[in-house]
Amino acid sequence: MTRNFTEENATEEVLSRYADCPNPRLKEVSEAIVRNLHALIREVEPTTEEWMQALEFLTAVGQKCDDKRQEFILLSDVFGVSTLVDAINNRKPADATESTVLGPFHMVESPAYPNGENVARHGGGAALVVTGTVTDTDGNVLPDAKVDIWQANEDGFYDVQKPGELPDLNLRGLFTTQQDGSFWFRSILPSFYPIPTDGPVGEMVLAAGRHPNRPAHIHFIGMAEGHEPITSHLFVEGDPYIESDVVFGVKESLVRDFDLIDDERRAKEYGVPNPFYHVHNVISLVRNT
Repeated sequence: MTRNFTEENATEEVLSRYADCPNPRLKEVSEAIVRNLHALIREVEPTTEEWMQALEFLTAVGQKCDDKRQEFILLSDVFGVSTLVDAINNRKPADATESTVLGPFHMVESPAYPNGENVARHGGGAALVVTGTVTDTDGNVLPDAKVDIWQANEDGFYDVQKPGELPDLNLRGLFTTQQDGSFWFRSILPSFYPIPTDGPVGEMVLAAGRHPNRPAHIHFIGMAEGHEPITSHLFVEGDPYIESDVVFGVKESLVRDFDLIDDERRAKEYGVPNPFYHVHNVISLVRNT
């Protein structure tokens, strides 16, 4: 303890206030925040005006949050923190499906559909058939597993971003695997899209000279009794932003070819116009320990 708080003793003085913290984890995290935040301040030496700008920025981030938008998640995403936290908490065997960020748009419960349902509730977009199988890491199929999917439309918007313009629950669905572990649904080819740039996080990204785009993808969560759930994406091979995702969510194992199929017979079998796109996804889950 000291009655003379200085630049030189600032960090140790603040750390000393946590010496008697009764919660070990809170003590560990608080001390780490103090050490690293003080190190940041010493490195960049912000002016008083710059520090006030930083506080005003965080205030604006909070003010932009509501039940349809989480600007703090977006802030975490664009700094790569969400993906780093996800990676730390999902260290899995090499033969398990890799995880990636949840994203800010999994905000409503997906409707349960039978296999083969078309999740696109509006017109437009190139027809897409998604087939898949859920297995364990030994390759055994998992019947009655759940696959929750959601995606943006052909213009890059999620339903919650355009209430009144896009149908509620558009491009969302919850599917149950059949006895052979398979599932399938109809949709539209997703497009790359920008994160929202009408808020403080998007403005910060643009001010830094970064592009705001995410490569085209479909979100999914795979779940099965006795197994660890996985939150992940399917990314479209060839997308112009596949190597520069603004939220750092791409992993090589999650990139797929979305093949253009020109086959009237197959199109009729799937109940989609010809030609159509097709992608297959195997979701491999780790058993609970």
